[in-house]
Amino acid sequence: MPATADVVIIGGGVMGTSIAFHLAEAGVRRIVVIERDELGSGSSGKPIGGVRAQFSDPLNIALGSRSLRAWQDFGQRPGADIRLDEVGYLFLLTGAEQAADFETSVRIQNELGVPSRLIDPREAQRLCPYLSTDGLVAAAYSPADGHARPRLAVQGYARAAARAGVVFATRTAVTGLDTTGDRVTAVHTDHGRISCATVICAAGAWSAAIGDMAGVPLPVRPVRRQLAFTEPLTPPAPRIPFTIDFASTAYFHNSDDGLLFGLADPGQAEGFDTTWTPDWLTLFRAAVRHRAPALADLETTGGWAGLYEVTPDRNALIGRSGTLPNFLYATGFSGHGFLQAPAVGEIMRDLHLERAPFLDVTPFSADRFTTGAPIRPEIHVV
Repeated sequence: MPATADVVIIGGGVMGTSIAFHLAEAGVRRIVVIERDELGSGSSGKPIGGVRAQFSDPLNIALGSRSLRAWQDFGQRPGADIRLDEVGYLFLLTGAEQAADFETSVRIQNELGVPSRLIDPREAQRLCPYLSTDGLVAAAYSPADGHARPRLAVQGYARAAARAGVVFATRTAVTGLDTTGDRVTAVHTDHGRISCATVICAAGAWSAAIGDMAGVPLPVRPVRRQLAFTEPLTPPAPRIPFTIDFASTAYFHNSDDGLLFGLADPGQAEGFDTTWTPDWLTLFRAAVRHRAPALADLETTGGWAGLYEVTPDRNALIGRSGTLPNFLYATGFSGHGFLQAPAVGEIMRDLHLERAPFLDVTPFSADRFTTGAPIRPEIHVV
């Protein structure tokens, strides 16, 4: 454990490793990433891997679009295969109000260069043969979206950052922060103290506790999300978009020789429990029995549970503390952290170097919940 650092990043998931990579690439030295477990073992180890620019908020559209380009180029920079599959995202819409909301979103997305469009139920069924069109009003589709493997992305960022001199302190828990005046001066861990010039919180679902150590409110709460995998399918599953029944939040996409299933349980209590409960599949099967009947009875081989890091408006917290200017944060992505990680890595690099990022993220400041700033809830969430 180094005794001193210029930058300490708390959190070794896709966000922390992306930030470390972008800082190191820009020439920042003496960077330490602290991870309480192994790299990618938190939320980054268990997400659905979706990458998209289909959002309702222009800031999220811009973050998603910028990140999509980075994911496409990941094999060259930083140099790793993340098994990106650009099959598109397909949102299934079952009501006139849903369709109107998505029509507005598609118009904004198109203005920002995203090739999304509204399609009719028959075209949706051609893209995803599993679908029943009964009750389907329309669908929103963008061929540029898709899915990738988050663990491979974490490893790719981490390897490139390590080659540039970044130190990764795994199995190391943060136990406290020292502050003097309006500065964070040190990070305490169970393996020693690090004096530092800047601290960046990228601790995901655990960020509220880190914020409390600094006296910086980060309103992030953990919520369990579960998914499952089918047995290998014979004949093989057709290549389909990442498909979401928006009303029920049931979603599915190709995964190896089968399919991945997911759904957000509306009754899920907050907490850090990541136990996978097979009974959860009952909710998924009930949701898809009408929309994609052939999926309802497919056998599964198991699944996993991970944590969403949710904020009150389901938008991220990105910025610099107003009371501790050398305490920065990138957290609370409410399920969108993986897909936005490349763009946010760029932004955090620029905030640290005190230069203007490609996107003004002032509306994502954590202060918005205490200053009365306008809240901009994101519609395209599951």
